[in-house]
Amino acid sequence: MGVTYKYFGAPDGATAARVPISMRPEELGGDELGMNGMFTKIKPETMAAMVLTGIEGVPLHKVPPLELVVLHPDYAVVKLPMTVVDPLRGIGEESVGAAAFIWSTVPDRGGPRDAFNVYQLLHEWQDFSHRLHEAGHQPYCLVWP
Repeated sequence: MGVTYKYFGAPDGATAARVPISMRPEELGGDELGMNGMFTKIKPETMAAMVLTGIEGVPLHKVPPLELVVLHPDYAVVKLPMTVVDPLRGIGEESVGAAAFIWSTVPDRGGPRDAFNVYQLLHEWQDFSHRLHEAGHQPYCLVWP
């Protein structure tokens, strides 16, 4: 079935670590994990690399690692660097389109992605980055099988 990722904002690691272990994807609401979180099948490492490489021009080998907040047998919570969401707040359509095109040419396990789908994903991330900034939150990701 694959791994599911729920991206959310929290003011700090202690708050992010209090993710209830019994919650399944369909039970996760806005209040538990920060308003307007995002479900996706895109790995946090992939998002970090895509934003930093495709938008910021950071070489792939210089993309910072994610910070592990909680490792539990049933789930994990990781913190993404702010450098992954901050750049999205200040870019326009041209930069989003260029980053989507760049990422669409990079093959992953499923082959290259459609640039328009990547473009839509980047816009979702752009909205997410604005919500995080307005709330004063850091980006986290809940990972579970």
